[in-house]
Amino acid sequence: MSDRHTTSRGTSLQDAARDHLWMHFTRHGDFEDGSHIPTIVRGQGHTIWDDTGKEYIDGLSGLFVVQVGHGRQELAEAAAKQAEQLAFFPLWSFAHPTAIELAERLALGAPGDLNRVFFTSGGGEAVESAWKLAKQYFKLTGKPHKHKVISRAVAYHGTPQGALSITGLPPLKADFEPLVPGAHKVPNTNIYRAAEELREDPKAFGRWAADRIAEAIEFEGPETVAAVFLEPVQNAGGCFPPPPGYFERVREICDEYDVLLVSDEVICAFGRIGSMFASTDFGYTPDIITCAKGMTSGYSPLGAMIASDRLFEPYKKGNNTFLHGYTFGGHPVSAAVGLANLDIFEREGLNEHVKINAPAFRSTLEKLLDLPIVGDVRGEGYFYGIELVKDKATRETFTDEEAETLLRGHIDKGLFDAGLYCRADDRGDPVIQLAPPLTIGQAEFDDIEQRLRSVLTEAGQHI
Repeated sequence: MSDRHTTSRGTSLQDAARDHLWMHFTRHGDFEDGSHIPTIVRGQGHTIWDDTGKEYIDGLSGLFVVQVGHGRQELAEAAAKQAEQLAFFPLWSFAHPTAIELAERLALGAPGDLNRVFFTSGGGEAVESAWKLAKQYFKLTGKPHKHKVISRAVAYHGTPQGALSITGLPPLKADFEPLVPGAHKVPNTNIYRAAEELREDPKAFGRWAADRIAEAIEFEGPETVAAVFLEPVQNAGGCFPPPPGYFERVREICDEYDVLLVSDEVICAFGRIGSMFASTDFGYTPDIITCAKGMTSGYSPLGAMIASDRLFEPYKKGNNTFLHGYTFGGHPVSAAVGLANLDIFEREGLNEHVKINAPAFRSTLEKLLDLPIVGDVRGEGYFYGIELVKDKATRETFTDEEAETLLRGHIDKGLFDAGLYCRADDRGDPVIQLAPPLTIGQAEFDDIEQRLRSVLTEAGQHI
């Protein structure tokens, strides 16, 4: 356990954090009264420790990232070995061995003819790259007016200006408008909140939701729409899985209107749902996959846009160039870590482990449905959302003020006290999200359920 409580200049870590560190998506006003800033100092397996010595289950894999668990020495060693040999070189008209090998490995694991790997530093950059590629591809192939994108309500696709436009969460966008024009939204696949006549017929609901995409393309004009961006399981809102037949119908729609289907797998790839790529789990072949997070299990930053051979074809001719790139995209050290990470997947059979154990994870979490506050448990693989409701019979949700009090006033503190790190989210209806390391099994499922039960039972008494 680290006993370090000061910076190298002798400043208290808490004071230095309060004075200099700008944390992401953080209400810094919460710490102005001198409250302790949670500081994580160590991780091992599915467990993390803070600077006070308190132990937590990492029920979110950091941020849907640490697939193989914390403390993997071989990943640190792979990074150090690569840094000694070639610490950095860009992919701007040059290549290096680790990027070449990782690109080949990703292409071999991707569905269909998705054989071209464009590396980025992370997921938002991968989404940004995909929209830019879609726009330029259609310009190069004689359809210059195809530039718009369709995505889903409440979906999160990243924070760069283009990715933020594709994001379907108005509160995240309001302060940064005007954004990139041309991004349009359709309903998501939250069957729990579907019209009553569709709730009991998932296939009919899936057809209804997919047809809204066709409707949006027709309304905007097929000659203006370049791409549809969809997560296999939508994250924001609380893990919405696709209904039966949904992606099959979406693929038909995209083919009919010559629109690219982008599978945003920044969270869902690399075993989170089961297979290496979640589009494989749900039986569809996209034109582009965007991915990041679990590619390196977070031991070094890396993302990628994986595109079909068809989309690369124009760039094999004449002077055509994709004038786009990132200094650290495909970083040699990150690529080396990615290769070592995939070695662990293969050696330990993590994809099969998730597929075998996912039903038990679901059934264990579904035990919480006996609590009055728990309305729905949904998700796939090792990726679940638990929706909280005010009235279970009517599915009545909370007002914004009530959700604030419930999540920030009771559940956040309760989870901290219970030693469970996960996400209490109100981007949509209030949910708790879980995405633990892919290495855990029934003993850990039971532990997570018991800790959640304690917290939710207590929170339910304050409704």
